[in-house]
Amino acid sequence: MLPGLREVYAAFVREADALPALPGPLEAEVWTSARLGALESAAPHAQARRAALGDLITCLRAAATPGARAFLAALAAIGPVEGRRAAGRAAGGLGEVAAVPWEKSLGRVVPGQAWLVQEGPLDGDRLICEFRYEDAGTRGLHAVAVRLGHGDVPSEVVIVGDVPALMAAARQAMQAELCVVQPYDPAAVGQRLRAALNDAEPGGRGGSSPHRETGTEPLPEACYPAVALARHRAGLLP
Repeated sequence: MLPGLREVYAAFVREADALPALPGPLEAEVWTSARLGALESAAPHAQARRAALGDLITCLRAAATPGARAFLAALAAIGPVEGRRAAGRAAGGLGEVAAVPWEKSLGRVVPGQAWLVQEGPLDGDRLICEFRYEDAGTRGLHAVAVRLGHGDVPSEVVIVGDVPALMAAARQAMQAELCVVQPYDPAAVGQRLRAALNDAEPGGRGGSSPHRETGTEPLPEACYPAVALARHRAGLLP
């Protein structure tokens, strides 16, 4: 276990006690993504991120609380691919711990419409992808909105809960000739988002780190809270 992060793991276990009170899977996934983002932004490289994820799963399994089980279930659903199986096994090992009502809905979403918003030649592209939970109709409708700058480098990653309000604001801006909004091929969106988000390296807080020699860069700090969930959603696109 990484000794410098023991207090962080303990804090995450305590904070997980709030998970069972959340109203649904989206709120839990956003909560989980924020914690994963904190780990990733502090990690100097991918190996350290993987080690921290393994330590966190071990601590949650040992805690054996309803919140810890919910956290593990969310990690198994939308966490980094390399940790999903271990998190799922750990959650399954807590069969006697009460499950939250929305546990089986975690990560079970289907893509909807995709949109391209262009505000100007210097502002890059904003990609908006709608998702809904399986068998939930419009309830739980949400979107991932990612702004890509020059070279498709992410500058903003946001999870949007009120999609109609977002699109209404975008259309108003279009009518005022402040931007262009048009449907976008989900396959093209998926390709661009996976390349932009999955190729980014950990280390948002570091001034210099080994990954800079590989030609990749860490994400801007503000992107980290939503990036784990955005990666999961991008992985569901064609």
